[in-house]
Amino acid sequence: MTPSPNSTSAGSGSSRNDLVKDSLLYKEFLAEREEILRHKWIESEKAGHDIGFEKALLDWIVRHRSTWRALRSASGSRSSAGAATSV
Repeated sequence: MTPSPNSTSAGSGSSRNDLVKDSLLYKEFLAEREEILRHKWIESEKAGHDIGFEKALLDWIVRHRSTWRALRSASGSRSSAGAATSV
């Protein structure tokens, strides 16, 4: 019996996960998520209570995302995730 094209073996699932984790898109997602969580912490400290992820996400997108992305692309170094943050 031949395996169907959609079936996966244990080894190929692992290599697929590695491929995703090594992708630039995933690394950018993780860096952006880290900045949002940092923003959430800072804004929650200012407010005196947890503002929640959704509020922090929307606020960060409106106030900081475009500058953060521009600074990241200008630096050319995608490994320094927190280097371009200023709140």
